[in-house]
Amino acid sequence: MKTKKQTIWNTQTLVTTGMLAAIAGVLMTLEFPVPLMPPFYKLDFGEIPSIIALFLLGPIPAACVEVIKILIKIITIGTSSMYVGDLSNLVSVLVYIAPLWFFYRTFGKSGRGLILSMIASIVVRTAFACALNVFVTLPMYAGAMGISLDDIVAMVTAVNPAIQSLNSFVLLGTIPFNILKLGLNYAAGYLIYSQLKAAAPSIRFKSV
Repeated sequence: MKTKKQTIWNTQTLVTTGMLAAIAGVLMTLEFPVPLMPPFYKLDFGEIPSIIALFLLGPIPAACVEVIKILIKIITIGTSSMYVGDLSNLVSVLVYIAPLWFFYRTFGKSGRGLILSMIASIVVRTAFACALNVFVTLPMYAGAMGISLDDIVAMVTAVNPAIQSLNSFVLLGTIPFNILKLGLNYAAGYLIYSQLKAAAPSIRFKSV
């Protein structure tokens, strides 16, 4: 009986992870530009399913949702950043999942703990995004496109004249964009997760 129950839980987790990954893949393809932001910064809500997976199932299913959704996007619509942005997203998975799960367990699995963990995660992820852009993503993108970093800054200046250098790119582009995108995804994910738990409080998943 114990073996059968264990199999059922594993199957339930697998099916739920697959469903959330499929939804995340669709949501990630529905991206749109943000005014005054760099043209390659696109807003999407593809992280909502992985947030739900993290709080409902645990870090491993949440990481699987993130990886699968990126693969779905590449397969279905390709890449608009010479795969640099996609690679950056893959690298960011660990920096996304690990801190959020750590803060979630540290602050407690309550409504207050969820909110505090998401706020702390936004700070960590935004700081990581700044470092990743300056030292990895932008140089790789410039190299893939055969242009210089100054050319990239000039592209962004055409959209937002206040951005005149790499430093202003980070301050006026990377930081506000990440706070906006993460804040919207986290808020929506939290609301949907709370509604799911309230609608079906008897549901119990095994965290992986």
